[in-house]
Amino acid sequence: MKYRHPYEELGLGPYAGAGSRKHIFPTGTWRAFKPVVDVEKCTKCGVCETFCPDGSIRRTDEGAVVDYTYCKGCGICANECRVKAIEMVRETE
Repeated sequence: MKYRHPYEELGLGPYAGAGSRKHIFPTGTWRAFKPVVDVEKCTKCGVCETFCPDGSIRRTDEGAVVDYTYCKGCGICANECRVKAIEMVRETE
């Protein structure tokens, strides 16, 4: 019997990366804190985007933008931001 990876039923291969799965499994409801970007301080360096384990941050012309649907609120982006343009604030319901 051939082994079938659980994601194959969803149309994804056994080596599907986080980017492929994240559209199926939103994880934003897990967080207690969320990152808020101060676009006035943001230098658009991309460090937050590089270190985000969920790929929830994108660099735009205006600054960093967080996709809260998949952000788990780990705070790595705020910790790595050199100019402290990202603040972790308590999530409200």
